[in-house]
Amino acid sequence: MTTERNAETAPELVLGPMLRYVGETEATVWVETDRECQVEILGRTAPTFEVSGHHYGLVVLDGLAPGSETEYRVALDGVVRWPLPGSEFPPSVLRTLSQDRPVRLAFGSCRVAEIAPRNLSRRVREQAAKEQAAAGTCALNAEAATLAGVPRDRWPDTLLMIGDQVYGDEPGPATREFMAAHRQRAAAAPVPDNAVAPDNEVADFEEYCALYREAWSQPAVRWLFSVIPTAMIFDDHDVHDDWNTSAQWRAEATAKPWWGRRIESAFQSYWVYQHLGNLPPAELATDDTWGKVRQQGDAAPVLADLARRADERAPGVRFSFARTFGAVRVIMLDSRSRRVVDGTRLIVDDAEWQWCTDAVAGDWAHVVLASSVPPLLPRGIHTLEAWNERVSGGAWGRGAARFGERQRQALDLEHWPAFGQSFIRLERLLGEIATGQRSPAGRPPASLTIISGDIHHSYLAAVDLPKHIAGAPSAGTAADGAIRSAVYEAVCSPFHQAMPPKMVTAQKLASSRLGGLIGTAISSLAGAHIPKMRWRITEGPWFENMIAVLEYNGTTARVRFDRSRSDEAGTPRLELARAARLT
Repeated sequence: MTTERNAETAPELVLGPMLRYVGETEATVWVETDRECQVEILGRTAPTFEVSGHHYGLVVLDGLAPGSETEYRVALDGVVRWPLPGSEFPPSVLRTLSQDRPVRLAFGSCRVAEIAPRNLSRRVREQAAKEQAAAGTCALNAEAATLAGVPRDRWPDTLLMIGDQVYGDEPGPATREFMAAHRQRAAAAPVPDNAVAPDNEVADFEEYCALYREAWSQPAVRWLFSVIPTAMIFDDHDVHDDWNTSAQWRAEATAKPWWGRRIESAFQSYWVYQHLGNLPPAELATDDTWGKVRQQGDAAPVLADLARRADERAPGVRFSFARTFGAVRVIMLDSRSRRVVDGTRLIVDDAEWQWCTDAVAGDWAHVVLASSVPPLLPRGIHTLEAWNERVSGGAWGRGAARFGERQRQALDLEHWPAFGQSFIRLERLLGEIATGQRSPAGRPPASLTIISGDIHHSYLAAVDLPKHIAGAPSAGTAADGAIRSAVYEAVCSPFHQAMPPKMVTAQKLASSRLGGLIGTAISSLAGAHIPKMRWRITEGPWFENMIAVLEYNGTTARVRFDRSRSDEAGTPRLELARAARLT
């Protein structure tokens, strides 16, 4: 029995609870605690594991009823620590999937933290207020406020977070304050560390932990994550701006004395805070890293080894994953850590691409391909990136190559068009899916949608695939080569971030017909690949904080984009920007 004395001395929650994987009969819940303890949820318990003095728990819940709704609490060593006393939000509830209701997938990317004012100095609170005013209203805060007031049957089944969950190269005021104190203590150590990252860059696992605390401590976000399952994949800012853009970028990064610890800490923290919860219980049971982590006293060496292998693109390391929601197949593709940046540039290496093509195979009503960087950009931007890859590769000589590399890094020319061979592979895969060549029954899905973020504006693009873009169907298949799927790309970015006005103007120019014509002419002169497929932006673009939702009901598919606003009282809310039917 819990006593007042027990409550005073019992462990505390640092972050969470976060619903991560939720299926029809099982789920996982993630927490961070302030010390070693037993975590209990709905009668199931799990011990915490340790990484560099920080403690985490992942509770696996099984035997749940499909389509059920169960309120839950979190107890640490028998003392209830969630819900928080005095919370303004409804109780946390776990909703399992059901075959009998529509599938709703919320998605988006790019979020700088909404800084909670408590425990911060006055100077940091003032700086946080300035940064938040520039970034506008956070879409996740607005989503939380909205969901708290609507029936649960209107809630999304999951939130797909497609990159830049944290900004390792742009930490917020709270993290910067922590970093200053942390580095002051390190400098006073008997053997000071001389390989210290710049003041505006997180340096080690300790500082990454502070970064995640800043990102996920806000009460509205904590409640949202406690009721809506999350699936996550990283992008560059989770590690460093322009991460794995090119061979030269990697050479410059690895030459810095502080980079080794930085990349190791980035992968360690990503595994703990983001990747672990992506895995369903069946995969957790056979995951080698998870098995080792639970056997260690301090699992930091296990994750350091994983980080080194991940940075080297070693075989057997994979952060991409697949989820199934009824007849909807979702592929979350790692478009960052498996890049090949020397020789034939690839946005994912051969092994990762083979996994993707295998994972998408099946008789699905709908297929969703999630990539942290969008394949189908406004035509002017697409052609600029394709041109830049050719020029940086030496198509116009060494001098032009050096210029191209500088522009690649300065302008973030690093999306799918800047990896021409991968773009060609993607064209073919989309054709194979849309013609039924990836279906054992030869039956293509009703819709095929790419979802993405990264570029700080949102839009919906309709895609036209020419017949036989994937080549003639293989002998013995039921597919006839005709395009039968509705194909779209939906980009939603940011959740909460600001874009300078000059960048907005440049993006609008590149998105114009004139920008596309000029870019096409220049890229053709450099010998860039001319896409076989065609796409056009049918909704947007919007340069605002947004969240999007895909909804599937039978063969019908819809998408909606909501912008975040604050009312006169400062309460965040969502406002419909556009809804569209895909099939």
